[in-house]
Amino acid sequence: MDEFMKRRNRMAAEKVIAALRRRHMNGEYAETKEEALRLALVAIPEGSTVGWGGSMSIEEIGLKAAVKAGPYRCIDRDAAKDAEERKMLERQCFSADVYLMSTNAISEDGILVNLDGRGPRVAALCYGPDQVLIIAGINKLAADVEAAIERVRHTAAPINALRFPGKTPCREGGLCRNCLGEGCICSDLVITRNSMFPGRIHVILVGEDLGY
Repeated sequence: MDEFMKRRNRMAAEKVIAALRRRHMNGEYAETKEEALRLALVAIPEGSTVGWGGSMSIEEIGLKAAVKAGPYRCIDRDAAKDAEERKMLERQCFSADVYLMSTNAISEDGILVNLDGRGPRVAALCYGPDQVLIIAGINKLAADVEAAIERVRHTAAPINALRFPGKTPCREGGLCRNCLGEGCICSDLVITRNSMFPGRIHVILVGEDLGY
């Protein structure tokens, strides 16, 4: 990445972080995946109970592997033997000390936009875990809420849909058709404009593309 791109990313991130703080959320900037991992581990106290939602971003920076190998108690939904155990583990995440996730999009004025199929990820963002730690690549930035929703519907959702079985218009054509089809992963659209509990949501913006 050239110096001009790095400068642009940092300036954009600084604007978003200032907006997050006005909305009672914490924000930090990491230029690289490696720096993001370091900041994330600093933010998670040793001995914490840690759970997570579906997120390519936390895997790409190595955070999930580091937590599993570190001094933490993990609620590992990925280790579930079947759907029933997975549901039980997802519910346990509501009492986690720290919940790890990404965000599907974030506006320049610090509003988080997320779309979920079954809902455990956005539910934990809204309520339950003491802390929510969000890892978001610079590719998740959008000009405003409307642009963020467009990004979620027409970029993030169709790509994520391809990761799961089923037959929906976005899996067939690559774009959202606002469907209600079986297997649709677009059930709950959550817009987080403020944190009632200051500092509960902590966003680490990364100056690289992460996830979808």
